[in-house]
Amino acid sequence: MTAESQNLDPAAGQHVMQCMEVWGGNQVFDSSLALPGLDAWVYSRPYAQAAVGGDVYYVSSCATGRITRLLVADVTGHGKAVGDLAVGLRTLMRRFVNYIDQGRFVREMNGQFAELSRRGNFATAVVTTFFGPTRKLSICNAGHPPPLIYRAATGRWSFLENSARDDDPNPANLPLGILELSDYDVFDTDLDVGDLVVCYTDSLPESFDEEGKMLGQAGLLREVAEVPVGEPATLVGRILEHIRSLYASNLDGDDVTVLLFRPNGTANSTPLSERLLAPFRIAKAMVRSITHKDEPIPWPEVSVANVGGAVIPSLSKPGATSDPTQSTT
Repeated sequence: MTAESQNLDPAAGQHVMQCMEVWGGNQVFDSSLALPGLDAWVYSRPYAQAAVGGDVYYVSSCATGRITRLLVADVTGHGKAVGDLAVGLRTLMRRFVNYIDQGRFVREMNGQFAELSRRGNFATAVVTTFFGPTRKLSICNAGHPPPLIYRAATGRWSFLENSARDDDPNPANLPLGILELSDYDVFDTDLDVGDLVVCYTDSLPESFDEEGKMLGQAGLLREVAEVPVGEPATLVGRILEHIRSLYASNLDGDDVTVLLFRPNGTANSTPLSERLLAPFRIAKAMVRSITHKDEPIPWPEVSVANVGGAVIPSLSKPGATSDPTQSTT
């Protein structure tokens, strides 16, 4: 599975995401993405200089450019099983590309991973959905290291975790495919322009400090905070360089993937003419799904925020429905 190279802007050195596009894979990549409302940077290096690895990353943009979904998964093993899984994840991303609510996507993803689990493999993943009109980020973590968030207002890093589950004894957010859970926890946070979110795989917290002790989550947070934020375009490289400097073998024994993104304040600047083209983009995709039977139809989520908000932006705002991120289906 290889990341698409079309829409690459050579002058900017970035991949320009188009509406209805699903981009990503499990191969070497080190560049930036331009999306409506978001800037993103992806670094992925498979173990032992292999062409593909066990880390999988995907980004999708909906028919109106208002919904961006970003996924990072870590699958045990390599080879065909991971390649097949990468293809399956891309298919799921396409199927739900026009959904604000990511709950059904995660449930379907857990079902896909069940077969992988029966074969002795397992996977962890973090799925995030950014809804541009409200700058709301929905997060679902399935046994994966928690994303890091930098709040520009405070100048501090912390973990993106669901504190509401602290007192809940029921199992949740297990690695994918372990149990047939009806739902994975999804929680929301608001992002401001200048905030940064970093998703990563376990090679970072499993690195060592200068004394040879594993960093763990607390140590990773401490070390990331030591790196000046500066220009986001170079932040991933500076974080990885800093971790490598702590201990000679850091980041050499596993796949390494880091996805950094930030809201850029342009989510509401999409012209009405572009938003009105959304039904035609979906219709075109439906025709392709019929002629290419291996591709699912990317039906839109039927909700006021999604369908009505595509034409009348105020319907996307909080208060337009009881919960604008939930489907009415």
